Amino acid sequence: MNARDTFLKEFRGQTIGSVTTQSTTEESFQNEVLRPILKLQNDLFAASFLNYVNKNKIDFYSYTLDKKVSVMENAIQKDIKFRNSLKGMIIGLFTADEYAAYVQNSSNINKRMMSMLVERLKSHVSLYEINKSN
Repeated sequence: MNARDTFLKEFRGQTIGSVTTQSTTEESFQNEVLRPILKLQNDLFAASFLNYVNKNKIDFYSYTLDKKVSVMENAIQKDIKFRNSLKGMIIGLFTADEYAAYVQNSSNINKRMMSMLVERLKSHVSLYEINKSN
C-alpha cells in the first residue's frame, strides 16, 4: 500500500456498518468505502447542492418538503453533469485498489452511491432553510 492509500484510509476513518463473511462484495464496499467517504464529504455535498440550486435559479426555499425532496432526487438522478460532479467527489477518495474494485462493478456501485447520497441530502433537508441567504 502506498502513502496515498494509507493516508486516505486513515483520513476517512473506520468502516460504518457491519461487514461479515456473509456480506456481498457490494455490501462490504458500501460499508468499508462508500459510507465513510459520504460521511466525510457531507458538508461538501450540501454546499454543492445549494450551489446547484442557486446556479439553476430554482426557487427551492419556497417549495414544500415533498417538492424539495423531488428536486433533490431529480438533480442527482437526471442532471448528468451534477451527478458526475458528485461521483467525482466520492471516487477521488478511493485508493487504487478500491478504484480497481469500483471499475469491475461500477454500474451497481454507482446506483448505491447515488441512492445513499440522495438519502443523506434528504435527511438534512431542514438545514437548507438556514442557508437561505447564501
